[in-house]
Formats: sequence, C-alpha cells, structure tokens
Amino acid sequence: MTPLHFTASALIVHPDSGRVLLRWHQRHQSWLLVGGHADPDEHDPLAIALREGRQETGLRDLAPWPDAKSRHVVIVPVPANSREEAHEHADLRFVLATKVPGAAQPENPGAPLCWLLPDEARKTITEANIQDTLSRVEPLLAR
Repeated sequence: MTPLHFTASALIVHPDSGRVLLRWHQRHQSWLLVGGHADPDEHDPLAIALREGRQETGLRDLAPWPDAKSRHVVIVPVPANSREEAHEHADLRFVLATKVPGAAQPENPGAPLCWLLPDEARKTITEANIQDTLSRVEPLLAR
C-alpha cells in the first residue's frame, strides 16, 4: 500500500489586481502552489497553509480569502527520491490573500515566485490538479 501524507497548500492571490502567485518547485520542475507537511503538533490545515505560505513567500500579511473555507481536496502522487519512497499527498487547499504583492520574496534562489493573471497562470501550470484549483478560485477573483 502506498503511504498517504497529509499536506495543506494555498493559492495566494492579490484581490485588487486579480493576480495569483505561483512558486517554482525544483523537484517537480513545475509551477505549483505554496504548501507542505504539518510540523510536529500542528493539526489545523489552515494554520499549516498559512505557515507554509509565509515561509515560502516572505509575505507576512497573508490571510484567508474571501473566507477560511477549504476550496479543494486532492490526492497527489509524489515520486520516490533519495530520501523517501513514492507516496501520495492528501492535500487540503485554501486561498490566501496579500495586500502587498511586491513584498513577496522567494525562500531561496531555486524557488522563484511569479505573479500572474489567471489566464497567464493557466498557460503556465502543467499539473491538472493545480489547473482545477485555479478554476475553483477564478470566480472568486472575478467578483
């Protein structure tokens, strides 16, 4: 049986401009959402998504938007590497907003960030499950 890891992630948005923030993931060689595994003693998926978002973007003002509801749940296959066997992530996804998109800073040079309009993001994203998340968030940005 393939192990299942719980993760939480977020699509970060700047509501005033309608843009979304994507992060380059070296391991997957694609533009993805921010997010990751719970730290020890973390049990709140939204808190995990907020922590990961702040760590990966440097944005300190991130807040759930337009509310704290999860927007998507997906099971994502993760290939094996030198540190771990192949497994799956049960990923709970949120939308987080910032008022200061210019403050975004990648956590390291190998993880650049990119602000895009949804149409541009759709052309950039190669993962079908991320496309699906974007499709769920796009109507919220159009309000």
